[in-house]
Amino acid sequence: MNIVELRQYTLHPGARDTLIDLFEREFVTGQQAVGIALGGRFRDLDDPDRFVWIRAFPDMAQRRRALEAFYTGPVWRAHRDAANATMIDSDDVLLLRGPGYTPAPGLREVGVTICRPPSAAEFDAYAGRHLTPEHALHRTEHAVNDHPQLPVRTGLDVRVWFGPSEPPPWTPLQRLRLAPVS
Repeated sequence: MNIVELRQYTLHPGARDTLIDLFEREFVTGQQAVGIALGGRFRDLDDPDRFVWIRAFPDMAQRRRALEAFYTGPVWRAHRDAANATMIDSDDVLLLRGPGYTPAPGLREVGVTICRPPSAAEFDAYAGRHLTPEHALHRTEHAVNDHPQLPVRTGLDVRVWFGPSEPPPWTPLQRLRLAPVS
């Protein structure tokens, strides 16, 4: 199990491809160089001004060290103004514990469900009937965000999974339809 960030960015109209080009060209290798594992990167199929991506760390201490190294390092300093110019909001971030997620090559669409189950027992019963290891199930990581320069959403106890599934018997907080960036 890893510490995982599920990051959803709201962008200025028409800026998504600009950010994706910059991200793929500079930020993938820049983050990997400091020990950040990049997972899926996606276009939201229902919102042309949203970019969703995942990154993972082995533990909270490594997360803090890697984020400090990246955000004080040369790659971010050289390209932060261009990246920030595309964004309206970059603070919709869930801090999770789970396996991370990278879509299989050639996959054209990924469903993501984010929910707050009424109880652990009810969720476990649902998951036992409808989710498999391929769903890459994640749950909220309740550790204190020790890199407060990058806010995360708090006060939620959520479960997140990837892939098609029966809808849970409670209303999900969010269901996303995402296209992997290739």
